[in-house]
Amino acid sequence: MTKKYDFLVIGSGIAGMSFALKVASRGKVALICKTTLDEANTALAQGGVASVTNLEVDDFDKHIHDTMVAGDWLSDPQAVHKVVTEAPAQIRQLIEWGVNFDKKDDGTFDLHREGGHSEFRILHHADNTGFEIQQSLIQAVRNHPGIDIYENHFAIEIITQHHMGKVVTRRTPDITCYGAYVLNPQGTVETFLAKITLMATGGVGAVYQTTTNPLVATGDGIAMVYRAKGTVKDMEFIQFHPTALFHPGDRPSFLITEAMRGYGGILRNLRGERFMERYDQRLELAPRDVVARAIDSEMKLHGDDHVFLDVTHKDPEETKKHFPNIYQKCLSLGIDITKDYIPVAPAAHYLCGGIKVDTNGESSIKHLYAVGECSCTGLHGGNRLASNSLIEAVVYADAAAKHASEEISHISYRTDVPQWNDDGTRHPEEMVLITQSIREVNQIMGTYVGIVRSNLRLDRAWNRLDILYEETERLFKCSKASREICELRNIINVGYLIMRQAKERKESKGLHYTIDYPPKKD
Repeated sequence: MTKKYDFLVIGSGIAGMSFALKVASRGKVALICKTTLDEANTALAQGGVASVTNLEVDDFDKHIHDTMVAGDWLSDPQAVHKVVTEAPAQIRQLIEWGVNFDKKDDGTFDLHREGGHSEFRILHHADNTGFEIQQSLIQAVRNHPGIDIYENHFAIEIITQHHMGKVVTRRTPDITCYGAYVLNPQGTVETFLAKITLMATGGVGAVYQTTTNPLVATGDGIAMVYRAKGTVKDMEFIQFHPTALFHPGDRPSFLITEAMRGYGGILRNLRGERFMERYDQRLELAPRDVVARAIDSEMKLHGDDHVFLDVTHKDPEETKKHFPNIYQKCLSLGIDITKDYIPVAPAAHYLCGGIKVDTNGESSIKHLYAVGECSCTGLHGGNRLASNSLIEAVVYADAAAKHASEEISHISYRTDVPQWNDDGTRHPEEMVLITQSIREVNQIMGTYVGIVRSNLRLDRAWNRLDILYEETERLFKCSKASREICELRNIINVGYLIMRQAKERKESKGLHYTIDYPPKKD
């Protein structure tokens, strides 16, 4: 079956939904959602949205400088300037869509400060900002007559000239996207033709065993674009959140927001000692990569599997007010954060790289845009500054929407796109093999491509992933398409990209830290 749309949006977080809302007046939109609209990384973003709003103490230059410092000066200055200066307008847009940011009694925003920020500039909604944004956008999308929502639909591949029998390589000029093949809930692959396709599939956290991401974060969009010979960049820069709640067996891990350290939380080892002073003069407010490595070092030094975050010295009622969800979650596990230390450990959290895009959000493949965590705009460089991701998503969704709306009148549908070849069978042992292979990938990535790396570890990852890749491709070619086999392919592709680009960077920079190329001391 073939469906035709002006705009095909793959992914339903803040990036995909805000783009859909902005282009729906220019044409019919299909919004492809892997599970349901509620299940996205956006909904799990606790901290907030970074934007200069208090001009009495803050300005764009300060936000730009903080972003460049956190990114280890690898950030693209043009992308940084774009996001920082356009952020206030997009905050107003979010408010128009119904997002309620917390305010003080005098009506001004109740701003938080997080690690790496020189000023209080984080807008938030208690400690569940992402959920507030997600729910507001869901309501706006569901009420829009120009948007067709396809929940529990899984995009398998984007359609390019390759599917029309053309040989496509990374050097082929003008590779073009014509839509995507999408697996529906009945197990049938449908052809979605589109003049413009937007990739907004989120991050890659599920490639690692310990992650704060929902388990749908299998890097699908990045893997699809890579297989279509698009440009993928900076995959080595995986941000590990320093403070995920340590509760063995939980996957994903519950996030203890950065704002809790901005609020005055102190990191202690299992002996109760404050340790950040041994690693960085900024203490708990150092950027995430510094804090995560410090915790990793402290754990290895003592053979521990976690450390503690301490807010017991803060006013109990203030703590409950600012962090109600964290308070309730910990209380359900027998931890009263106003009296007890919170057990925490680093977990894979955010991808700074992804599908390379220009300032319009367009990828190296024509008529294919990418926004949100699956994209690489250049904003984050070697390390994302806290709370810059949600604002990046809406700023670039706005840029992509404007550019795509201008381009669409010059684009026609392809009429010679073949249907998906759905030959193949389901093997009785297929699910067992897939589940075991995913566990192997998780183990390989966590052991060899984690917070601290080396040439030896990366070589071992290469050899082990190569075996899994060959096995999975053979299985895919003889199997009927399923979400499970496609997700396995995707996490192997993404794991390979992280590992390969980590091998190519012969230095310790940002989130990529290798013992073979230690950082140069000033």
